[in-house]
Amino acid sequence: MNDESKKFSDQDFEKLKILAEEKYSQFGEVNNPYLQGKIIFNAKGKEHLKFKAKHRARSRQDQWIRLKLLKFAPEVIKLSRTLQGIAKAKSFELNRSNQRNEMILTDVVYYEFISVIDERIRVRVIIKQIGSAQPFFWSIIPFWKKNNKNEMEKFINYGNPEED
Repeated sequence: MNDESKKFSDQDFEKLKILAEEKYSQFGEVNNPYLQGKIIFNAKGKEHLKFKAKHRARSRQDQWIRLKLLKFAPEVIKLSRTLQGIAKAKSFELNRSNQRNEMILTDVVYYEFISVIDERIRVRVIIKQIGSAQPFFWSIIPFWKKNNKNEMEKFINYGNPEED
């Protein structure tokens, strides 16, 4: 993701976006051995690749990296037998019932799985579970980021799972 992610045209970005969205719609659901169940790829996860929060878009650079890594998400989920991180929180989430939308305060759990792909790409996949609902793909993040001051130095990318 090094120099390639810094040099992309509007046309390249749009092509990648269309291709990634088509691929995402084909993922459906994937069995995860650790959680012993299906992880779904729903609209919430797809939107999260493009937006940090409601009405707050990610930078094109951030979207580009996530969309490039997206193809690895199902495989990471399918092969992950060990949990690398967990975060629990109370959060206001959209609840749709009786044809009404309302925000309710509920328990949210984020599961983190890390994988090394082809010995050079290291990614974090975040699975989100709201209350007792079925867990779903939330995000894919490059595990290493370069330090802006020293291009050779890398640091572990940790942050807020709701926004990552």
